[in-house]
Amino acid sequence: MVAVPEIYHEFEPAGKALAYDQSGVDRGNALKTTKELSAYDNDARAALDFLKAHPACTGRLGVMGICVGGHLSFRAAMNPDVLAGVCFYSTDIHKRGLGKGMKDNTLDRVSEIRGEMLMIWGRQDPHVPREGSALIYNAMAEAGLHFTWHEFNGQHAFMRDEGPRYDSELALQCYGLALECFRRKLGEGDLPECHVGDATETKH
Repeated sequence: MVAVPEIYHEFEPAGKALAYDQSGVDRGNALKTTKELSAYDNDARAALDFLKAHPACTGRLGVMGICVGGHLSFRAAMNPDVLAGVCFYSTDIHKRGLGKGMKDNTLDRVSEIRGEMLMIWGRQDPHVPREGSALIYNAMAEAGLHFTWHEFNGQHAFMRDEGPRYDSELALQCYGLALECFRRKLGEGDLPECHVGDATETKH
């Protein structure tokens, strides 16, 4: 089961997709710092609750996002029932630039994450410089999070399947990493050992 919430539903009509052109980028960037930080978190909780209550959902929750969605997924993973988070080149975490006022507390709340995290970055991404990604890495490591960190030789939006920065080979690798993480954490790969009489069975 997958839910894809619309980030700017308060400002745009339902189903509105911002185009990958300058006007779309400008609109998205403007709304990113117009929306209240708490509203982003409330949206994440609403989406998680919707999934959890759905009869086709197992109740094992994961989150995934790209660019600003990567930042939102990182914050969504702070909900204690999220077992796995996948974040692709998450923007603005290092500079606390999400939400109205551009003073988000994401780095301060890293220790609230309980699930496993998969963090993927483009080494040539100008939006997340080396010192920025190092700041995020150190915060996660110091908080003792369970995470995997990958840096690829790619630019920002190297997974977006339009435009000159798209790298289909890297995108395929990264989607594979995401699927592996979700199969393990949302499936049965990490279930504890089951004790039946004197026998012990490990779920794989």
